[in-house]
Amino acid sequence: MGGFAAVNDDILENILFRLPALSFASAACVSKSWNQVCDRVLSCPKLASALSLNPSLPDAVKEVLEKVLSGPIRPQFAIASIGLQFSLEATHQLITERLGSRVPVITNAACGIIGRDVVTNTMREVRWHMIPEEDGSYSQESEKFNRGIVLIVGYLPGLKADAIPLLRPKSEHQFPMINKFMMDIRGYTASVSCCIAPAGIILFGDQHSNLTLVLAEIDCAMPRETVIVGDASSRFLCSSGHNSRNYNADLYHFDAVALVFARDKNKPNGIGETRFHATLSTGVIPFGPELKALCVTSKGTECSWLIASMNGYHQILDIQRLLDDISDEMDDESADLYIGVIQKRQTSIEPGKFELRTSLAFYEVLGGQEEYLIVDGVGIKPGDTFLFYHSDWDTASASCLNAYENLRVLNTASSSKNHHFLGDAAGAAGSVGNGGVFGGLMFSSHYRGESYFDSYPFCSNFPGSPLAGMVCNKEIGRDPAVSSMWQQAKEESPARCSLHVCTTVYLVFSYVPPSPYLLLN
Repeated sequence: MGGFAAVNDDILENILFRLPALSFASAACVSKSWNQVCDRVLSCPKLASALSLNPSLPDAVKEVLEKVLSGPIRPQFAIASIGLQFSLEATHQLITERLGSRVPVITNAACGIIGRDVVTNTMREVRWHMIPEEDGSYSQESEKFNRGIVLIVGYLPGLKADAIPLLRPKSEHQFPMINKFMMDIRGYTASVSCCIAPAGIILFGDQHSNLTLVLAEIDCAMPRETVIVGDASSRFLCSSGHNSRNYNADLYHFDAVALVFARDKNKPNGIGETRFHATLSTGVIPFGPELKALCVTSKGTECSWLIASMNGYHQILDIQRLLDDISDEMDDESADLYIGVIQKRQTSIEPGKFELRTSLAFYEVLGGQEEYLIVDGVGIKPGDTFLFYHSDWDTASASCLNAYENLRVLNTASSSKNHHFLGDAAGAAGSVGNGGVFGGLMFSSHYRGESYFDSYPFCSNFPGSPLAGMVCNKEIGRDPAVSSMWQQAKEESPARCSLHVCTTVYLVFSYVPPSPYLLLN
């Protein structure tokens, strides 16, 4: 037997390891033995990401696709974030055509992008500012800068992934189909896994939708082990890996989409475990006395007008005067002002069974008019208590260091030789075959400004590991760290918080290899 058929498997594996994704996929179809070698090459999870600031949309998409597909990978999912001057539809079409209809793809428009530049091979954090002219158009200068894309694709053996949309019928006065959304997530997870709880969810919400109730339902329904991150306010397009979930856009609004990761019940022997880890860096701090909402008037779905008093008192506050006093006292005139509202709601945890849940929700302060406090968003009820919060550079800086320390602990854990007994594992991407971190995803607040290098905590701990990120208006992160902030401000049981402001959310992917004892059996 001659030619490639006689090539030693180790030599063949070395050759296949150097092939781009398309050639690698073709090689896997040559023969059964070649397919088995290809499976060995991709026996560990892999992420690939790239960023391009090429002002030409077709060229930028081509550059990032060629970069992420330059090595062996079988894409299971893809997330692309683009500048506001790029066409969402054209970008999504180019990516889905290249990756194929079986790969779930989410494309969203972001306020900025984070990743490694395909030209310079350096980490870039790009934050765009879209300032319209008086006639509502955008200047040529802004059009010149708000262009770019970051793309991340992933292959996670042992996991299944698909995009599941939250639908809202386009007929009048219809509400989001939250129950169907939750059933679809559970149903998909149960169909591919041995349980109904996913390992992780990356969630994108439409900028015109309020995800507060949705996040409360997800938080209640999912165990704490399910990591949930995302961007709650953007424009996005999505494609599912199954045609049954690609709904007609003429009939439905897509209020959100969840990229769901579930354990594969048919995971082959010899495949380890991919784990998700999340940590947060917050940039807001509470101040002032606790207040109570006495009366709430919602203006559609856009904003709420509150009448409030100090908690425990009945005298109505002069909100306009209060806001003037706050403005006079704040050192930083550019600081953003919010209220953090404690909401105690009866939540259905299963059919016919309810539980009282306490959550912390942030609302941006838009202004005041006499006794009315005007905030962005709806969902506040009379009796809810709240504190004022403001963005703070020192808090953001200290919290960024805390995120660095959290990731350093993760990194240290991966240095242990006993990967199989670790609750969490992390490390450099080059050692992922032996366990460790192999990539990350970031959701950074647009309101944190340009003075932060938010990728520092990740890049310092895991140099060389793929990282992609997007700049958001509202960040999703299911993490108890922000709840402890309320504990410090108000000594009672912590409120859960999944929707944040002035925050950076880090999602870290790590791999724990299979136990050698299992491989021997």
